Amino acid sequence: MSSEAVEPTTFEIPSRGAGGEDKGTLKISSENFDSVARYRLLKEAVVMHQANRRQGTHATLTRAGVKGSGKKPWRQKGTGHARSGSRKSPIWRGGGVVFGPQPRDYSYSINKKQRRLAVRSALFVKFRDGEVRVVDGLDFSGGPKTRQLQKTLEALELGGKRVLIGTGDNDSNLVLSARNIPKLCVSTLVNFNTYDILDADVVVLTQDAFDKLAGGALVAESSDADSSGADSSGSSE
Repeated sequence: MSSEAVEPTTFEIPSRGAGGEDKGTLKISSENFDSVARYRLLKEAVVMHQANRRQGTHATLTRAGVKGSGKKPWRQKGTGHARSGSRKSPIWRGGGVVFGPQPRDYSYSINKKQRRLAVRSALFVKFRDGEVRVVDGLDFSGGPKTRQLQKTLEALELGGKRVLIGTGDNDSNLVLSARNIPKLCVSTLVNFNTYDILDADVVVLTQDAFDKLAGGALVAESSDADSSGADSSGSSE
C-alpha cells in the first residue's frame, strides 16, 4: 500500500439513549484511529487470531501406534500373495496412517505495533461503513441485568445481530449481563482486537468509550508503546 499521507475523514455517528431515544449525532475524526483500510494487515491479524484459537489436538495412528501383532502374516515366497511384513502396514485396511495429522501448536504472533495498527484500521472500516453506534446511559451499577440489556438491544434495533459493546473502563456487571445473550461481546476500548471488531455487525460504544476514542486514547497508547520500545532498545546498547 502506498505510504502517501491520507487526509483524515470526519464521521458523524448516531447517538441513542438506553431506551432507544434519539440523542443526535456525534462527530469524530479518523485521526483518532486510522485514515485508511489496511486490508493486508487486517487479514494477517484475523488469521493470527483464528490460528491462536485452534486447539491442535487432532491425531492419527501411525503403524507404530496401531494395536496388533508384529508377526509376519505369511512367508515371504511361495504363497502367490504379495510379500508383506506386518498387518499394521498403511496399505492394509486398519493399518497405520502415513503422514497423518499429529498434535501441534498453530499459534503465532505478529508484533505489537502491527496488532495495534490493525485494530485502529478495523475501527476505520466500521466507521466508514456506518456500523458504529453510540449509546448513552448504559448503566448497570445496580447489578447484572440481562433482561434490561436485551431490551436495550431491541430498542436500538440490534436484536439478533452480532454486536460488540465497547466500554471505557471495566464493567463487570455489564459483562455478566451480556454473557448469556448470543452473538454479544463486551470489551473495553483498549482491549479491542481486530477479529472481534470485524466479526461484529455493529460496534456499540458507550459514551465514555467514545469520549476516550475521540480523545485519542488508542493513538496515545500506540505512541507510548513505541516510545517505551525505543527506550528499552536504547538502554540495551
